[in-house]
Amino acid sequence: MLTSVLFDLDGTLLDTVDDFMAIILAMRQERGLPPVDAIRIRDRVSDGSVGMLSSAFNMQPTDPGFEALREEFLQRYDLALAVHTRPFDGIPELLDWLDGQGMPWGVVTNKLSRFSIPLLAAMGLEDRCHALVCPDQVSHGKPHPEPLLKACVQMGVEPHHSVYIGDHLRDILAGKAADMPTIAALYGYIPPGEDPAGWQATHSVRSPAELRPWLAQRQLQEAPHV
Repeated sequence: MLTSVLFDLDGTLLDTVDDFMAIILAMRQERGLPPVDAIRIRDRVSDGSVGMLSSAFNMQPTDPGFEALREEFLQRYDLALAVHTRPFDGIPELLDWLDGQGMPWGVVTNKLSRFSIPLLAAMGLEDRCHALVCPDQVSHGKPHPEPLLKACVQMGVEPHHSVYIGDHLRDILAGKAADMPTIAALYGYIPPGEDPAGWQATHSVRSPAELRPWLAQRQLQEAPHV
């Protein structure tokens, strides 16, 4: 029986790209550089700060000055990580429904706890989130199943009774490795050239509004019959 739900954070639960974009635009402006296309940054959100900065500044991580650039970006993000960030449309209603069903939900992310904890707090979600697992809290990050399994332990649920929702191939691979059904969030930050159909997720959605009907149907189908 479906008893719980786990979300990826950036690109699945929260739309965070505008805060990244604001910082990158400010950094470029201060260096006398023109603005960069927002799509260029959105396409690299799943690759973290390294991917976004590599694209925004046409640099490689091994180039001189890149690590200092990245540290500046992270320090700025520390101070402004919830200015523009919001839950995706439909997510607040979904979380209300999950809470009403008594179905715990959690977050498994590749975002460091340094950022994830204050971000959830700023969104008013820290007391509602039953599990938060970040890469600095485990030995192996996604696509390894360890973070998902740890979240299930925190929530007191069996992995095969949960579902993992994410917008990257590594999310789907991690869910499969943890013996969990998976949902591909096609509304998220899908890298260019990716074909999510090839991820072979259990299900795919084009908007958060499509999540509740599927979860409700899954819950009904797996309910014990008397």
